[in-house]
Amino acid sequence: MRPLLLRCSLGRMVTVFRSPHKLVTQAAAVPHLYNLSKTMHYQTEERGHPNSPDYRIYFKTSEGKYISPFHDIPLIAETEQENDVPAKKPKKNENELVFNMVVEVPRWSNAKMEIATKEPLNPIKQDVKKGKLRYVANIFPHKGYIWNYGALPQTWEDPDHTDKETKCCGDNDPIDVCEIGTKVCHPGQVIQVKVLGILAMIDEGEMDWKVIAINTEDPDAKILDNIEDVRKSRPGHLEATVDWFRKYKVPDGKPENQFGFNGQFRDKDFAVEIIRSTHEHWRALVQRQTNSGGIVCKNISCCESPFKCSADESRDVIQSAPEFGSAHPVSPEVEKWHFV
Repeated sequence: MRPLLLRCSLGRMVTVFRSPHKLVTQAAAVPHLYNLSKTMHYQTEERGHPNSPDYRIYFKTSEGKYISPFHDIPLIAETEQENDVPAKKPKKNENELVFNMVVEVPRWSNAKMEIATKEPLNPIKQDVKKGKLRYVANIFPHKGYIWNYGALPQTWEDPDHTDKETKCCGDNDPIDVCEIGTKVCHPGQVIQVKVLGILAMIDEGEMDWKVIAINTEDPDAKILDNIEDVRKSRPGHLEATVDWFRKYKVPDGKPENQFGFNGQFRDKDFAVEIIRSTHEHWRALVQRQTNSGGIVCKNISCCESPFKCSADESRDVIQSAPEFGSAHPVSPEVEKWHFV
């Protein structure tokens, strides 16, 4: 198995979340500072106006270097196997493999936030369609997203790759994660998760895997080790997840989504293999060994990548973005309930 792409300049990173309150208070007290949220080694910097098309969340290290959350945050969280994806059976208990997850959307919220794969440094932004910001509908009994939703960095669902089981090609995005823990996260938070299983969603003919995972800091992380544990300890949760993904586009006039494997979740070992495969596709992407599909691969830490840039270049990207400003109002339509 090929190793993870080596990281030249950032060294080892731990992404345990720390409370942002002190830092946010300081930013509010000094107007010229940007609104920051801090993890142990990552900060987020907001630009533009929340609830508007120009809003962006950029990422930087604690040393002040701007990075891409897609390319510069490692897939594997700090473990004994830091520079490799494991074989099918990851280690158990305290040595079990954990992944970094970039949170895009908090549970119970509606704004469709996502890593901007086609923009330099890949900030988080709100998706726009036909000039309008996108929100997921409240489909009874679900309020917005029913989990913390995000992506695994350094993964990519290659649109030129056909899955041998579903016969569908990738959706040109990092692999998605549904984090089922009890804490409500915030956009841009980087957490460590245990993988429990995976769902093979087919979105308008494209393969769109949904990894089921739990925050390692969650109280239930010790008792949830696989997809069957979720089924036993949380009756109806997996069924609600399938129902949500099946219907969430129906209020927009689109047909229900379909699923591979008859809508059945696959186990942890299967999920890790899919993650390994999407990581290999990402490796080829940042090494310019495959068609980029419009993806911007600018990064500051991938040694073998021809897209690697300097800290000055990455800083220029952020400085060209609009300064952080007041939030725009959200349409009351976002709170409407739909019965599908």
